[in-house]
Amino acid sequence: MHPSGPAQGFWDLLSPRERRVLRALAGDREHVYRPGSALSVEWDPATHVFVLLDGWVKILSVTEDGHQSILALRRAGDIVGETAGETTGRRNATMQAMVTVRALRVEYAAFSSFLDAHQGASRAYRHVMTHRFRESDAMLRRYAAASGPQRLAWLLLGLAARPGGQAREVIEIALPLSQEELASLAGASRATVTRALADWRKRGLVQTGQRHVTLTDVPGLRKVAGPALPPP
Repeated sequence: MHPSGPAQGFWDLLSPRERRVLRALAGDREHVYRPGSALSVEWDPATHVFVLLDGWVKILSVTEDGHQSILALRRAGDIVGETAGETTGRRNATMQAMVTVRALRVEYAAFSSFLDAHQGASRAYRHVMTHRFRESDAMLRRYAAASGPQRLAWLLLGLAARPGGQAREVIEIALPLSQEELASLAGASRATVTRALADWRKRGLVQTGQRHVTLTDVPGLRKVAGPALPPP
């Protein structure tokens, strides 16, 4: 799935007072997760929600044969792990830190009571969930009609987006994503990703290094994305 776009996250939408209350429910403690460490593991009991204060988390699932599929990326401001406690009671995916992550951990019952007692927080939560569902639906419709390179271009532009940021022609994506992970997120084969990046390097659209991509011609990449890219 596609990463969070430039919309505000749950934490960003809370008032200062609501943030203080939520911090208190988390024991006034920020949990720090180093790159590669898991916030939670698939099929573990689901007891807490996580509010990301800093960093990026990838949501992934592993098949029986060991193949890893990335389902989504979440960034600072997002809430993650919020649905498992309401459904199976078990984690339906693994949440892994991509960079150093700071997060609040709040028990499900306490978080539910928090939403019941704070109308602003409840509205923020509904807003974020609605945006997430709409984003997923729009992504599925766009991806069905787009080629692999178009989906990859749209993904990279989404990763480069920043809330309230100014349009720039050169943007560095400061996330350690391999070509295989990019392929998983874009719904394309690794060979397609490799060919597309090589072509875009020749055309001056991107520069790449080990787990590193810089968009050197954002308008040009937008043209490649075509109808797969939502309007800015």
